[in-house]
Amino acid sequence: MHAMTDNIRLPDELGRQLQARREALGMSKSALAEKAGKVREVIYRLEAGEESTVSSLLAVMGAMGLVMRMERAGLPTADEVAARFMDEDVDAS
Repeated sequence: MHAMTDNIRLPDELGRQLQARREALGMSKSALAEKAGKVREVIYRLEAGEESTVSSLLAVMGAMGLVMRMERAGLPTADEVAARFMDEDVDAS
């Protein structure tokens, strides 16, 4: 599991981060959806790294006490690329 301070480059990475945060807060998907003013399906989609609206993402993040910070992206490090390929190899087996 990635730490909350890791760079997030792909929707599935964001989904894992959101799920980890929700679980750390002891919230069910239903409770988070209610607090965010969204339907539970939004939580499932975000945590699965599927398409969602920016407004839904921001509402869910806000309901968990998170904000988004924008910063200039550099190229991924060799370690980030290798870790990503290892994750995909494990998922495929």
